[in-house]
Formats: sequence, structure tokens, C-alpha cells
Amino acid sequence: MNITGNTTTQKMTNYRWTICIMMFLALTVNYLDRQVLSLTWDEFIKPEFHWNEINYGYVTATFSIVYAIGMLFAGRAVDWLGTKAGFMWSIGIWSAGACLHALCGVATELCVGLEDKTQLIAATGDMAVVIATVSMYFFLAARCVLAIGEAGYFPAAVKVTAEYFPKRDRAFATSIFNAGASIGALIAPLTIPLLAKRWGWEMAFVIIGVMGFVWMGFWVFMYKPPRESRFVNDAELEYIEQDKRLEAGMMAEQPASGGEKKMPLWQCFRYRQTWAFVLGKFCTDGVWWFFLFWTPSYLNTQFGIKTSEGLGMALIFTLYAITMLSLWGGKLPTIFINRTGSNPYAARMRAMLIFAFVPLVVLFAQPLGTLSPWYPVVLIGLGCAAHQSWSANIYTTVSDMFPKKAIATVTGIGGMAGGVSSMLMQTCAGNLFVYADNVQLEFMGFTGKPAGYFIIFCICSVAYLVGWTIMKTLVPKYKLITD
Repeated sequence: MNITGNTTTQKMTNYRWTICIMMFLALTVNYLDRQVLSLTWDEFIKPEFHWNEINYGYVTATFSIVYAIGMLFAGRAVDWLGTKAGFMWSIGIWSAGACLHALCGVATELCVGLEDKTQLIAATGDMAVVIATVSMYFFLAARCVLAIGEAGYFPAAVKVTAEYFPKRDRAFATSIFNAGASIGALIAPLTIPLLAKRWGWEMAFVIIGVMGFVWMGFWVFMYKPPRESRFVNDAELEYIEQDKRLEAGMMAEQPASGGEKKMPLWQCFRYRQTWAFVLGKFCTDGVWWFFLFWTPSYLNTQFGIKTSEGLGMALIFTLYAITMLSLWGGKLPTIFINRTGSNPYAARMRAMLIFAFVPLVVLFAQPLGTLSPWYPVVLIGLGCAAHQSWSANIYTTVSDMFPKKAIATVTGIGGMAGGVSSMLMQTCAGNLFVYADNVQLEFMGFTGKPAGYFIIFCICSVAYLVGWTIMKTLVPKYKLITD
């Protein structure tokens, strides 16, 4: 190895991308776990437990609010425990929570005094109402455990990205691991309905949940901070830490060990940068969660297409295949930086403005859905791709402007806001759909539940432009926090 000053001529290793792939796989498992319920409730759980959209809306909303609160504390926990241990606890808890869903049916049978699912399905009148209520609370409990565990993913992942990548590459790295959401959503409709049909919806939860424990085994042996990893050579370490030289005059260099003083939670709220991230997440996260949780039900409600059927699988697969376009979204800020010399924040905000216009196509989903279900699926897919590109960049604004000691905490605060947004969206959507169906609500030429979906689609289409405007108003220019 030949080193001159701070520059090495050694061939650079690329272990940072191996770590990125590990985060990608974790998020893939994460979204498989989330999707089991959305892909099984309408066809399998709904008839067994006599649920309607309100029951499902409450379950998804509860997940969202617990996830939101969990994000706040998970961010602090990751900063306290360290990245490796924080990730381990996160995926261990959510995998256990996924498996717990399989016990909800047995627990309901014991509570209501019935022997098996046949008797549950055959129940009528007051007994059906009791079954729906009791089962909903059991699913709520399992969903809460899942939410607490999953809350730790993004604070940990964003912190890992800040440790292993320079600012110019972080959005691209984030878009790669964030693509795990799309891959998980792609795999889900091809596997989960078949597992549920073959072995029951309970085994679908168990099989997917166990995958998280397998990932943990690999993470134990593969992850160490760059300076401690034997797989990272001096050339790669110099590349990873290039921002330290550039920011030497703006802030003190962070210690290589994890012994730096943590930023108090209250102090994070002093900065406009925190509020920009929080409100940007609040305006947009509910949109993504709505599409994730409700699209299978939308296809069944409006078109009579079940996700366990070939056409349903093909439609859901196509939707999330389109979201893979988001990989390009993570690369766009780097292109702006290289071509214009923009600072990371300016490049990111320019890219996010482009992505904010794309969801406007969702306005045409319902009108074109009268021609074919493929049209709304493609348009929703484009909206989801825009969200994932937006998400990769908005997360990276935190690591652009905050010191490493505060990244997980601020990410958790923003994640909490996104979870609250999702809770409100799921609750309102479930109640709106039931109300629209009961009163045969009319909106823009649609009646009943389709009218309700059109209203929600209108909200989803403009959410990103609202979020971008708020962020740009609060933080018009790049400003590094040096406290």
C-alpha cells in the first residue's frame, strides 16, 4: 500500500455497497411482513372474523400511530445502543410481532367459546359482531409489536448510510436500500396469497416472520463501523470520510468511536431543519401507506379482482414493479451535484420538486379505471415510484445538515410525524369508504366506495407539492448544524 499525505493509491474496496445490500434485504423482509395483512384480510380474514373496512382501518391506523410513537423513541434508542445493536433489536421485535399474528385466530376462538374457524365463519348476529371486535383487538396487539420493531429500521438505516457513504452518494444508497420496499411489495402478491391458500393465512405470517431471524444471523457477523471493519481498506475509508475535510471549517470532526455527547431531544426541535423534515414527512407518508394497505382492497371493491387470482397478482406485481423507477430518483441529485456544482441540499430539493409533480397523474386513476383496471394500477405505480424517490431524498436531508450524533433521533421524530399522517389517512379512509357506501355518496361522476376512493386519490395527488413548499419555505438554503 502506497500512501501520500491523505491520498492512497490502493485499489478501493466496496464493502459499503455490501452493507447497503444488507439494508435492502432487511427492508424487503420488512415490507413482506407489512403486506401479509393487506393481502389476506379481504379474502381470508374478513369472512372468518366478519370484518368491514372500519375494522381494517382501525387496525392499520393503530399500526401507524404505534409506529409513529415508536419512531420517536427508536431514534433515541439507536443513537444510544449503536447502529448494530439497534438494528438487531428492531428486526428481532418485528419478526416476533409478525409471527404473533398467526395466534389471533386461536385466541379469538378461545375468547368467544367456539371450536374452530368453521364456527367463526358460520356465526351471525350479535355473535358475529363479538367475533369482529375481539379478533380486531388481538390483531391490534400483534400489529403493535410489529410496529414497535419496524419503527427502528429507518433511524438505523439512515445512520448506517451516514457512516458508510459520503453525502454525494447517500441519496443513491438510500434509494437502493429503499427499493427493498418495492421488491418486498413485488414478491408479496406472488407468494403471500398462495401461502394463505395452501397452508392458511396463519402460516403466511409465520413463514414471512421467520425470514427476519435469518437476516439477524448474517448481520451479527457482517456489520462493524467502517474504521473497525476488516473489509474496508484505507482507500475506501478515505472516500467514505471525504466530507470531513470539506466541512473542517464548519464543524468539529466527529470522534471515530461512539463516545460523542448525544444531542438532547428538546434541542432538535430548535432547528428549522427538523421542522422541515417533520412536516415534509407528515404531508407525504400517509399517501404511501394508503396505497400499500388499500390497493388490494381497491381492486377487489371496484373491479372484483382478488389478489389470490392470476389477474390480481399481475396487477399488484405491475404496480410495485413500476416503483423500481425510484432507483433513478436517488441518482438524480448526484447528477445535479456533478453537473452544476450545487450543494447536496439544493440538488436534493430540485430533484424532490420534480418528484412532487409526478403524483398528479393519480388524479386520472378513477376516470381511466372505467376503461380498464390496468390504468389506475399504472398511474398509482407512478405515484408510488415518485414517493420512493421523494423518500430517498427527504431522509438524506437529515444526514446532510445534522451531525451524526443527532441523525437517528431527528429521523425518528420525522418518522413519528409520518406515522401520525398514516394513522389519520387510514382512519379517515376506512370511515369514508363505509360512509360513501352507506349513503351512496356521489363525487365527480362516481357513486359509493368508488367516489370515496376518488376523494382520497385527489388528496394523494397534491400532497407532495404541499410538502415541498413547506420544506422550501422553512429551509430555503443549505445550512449545516454545527452545535
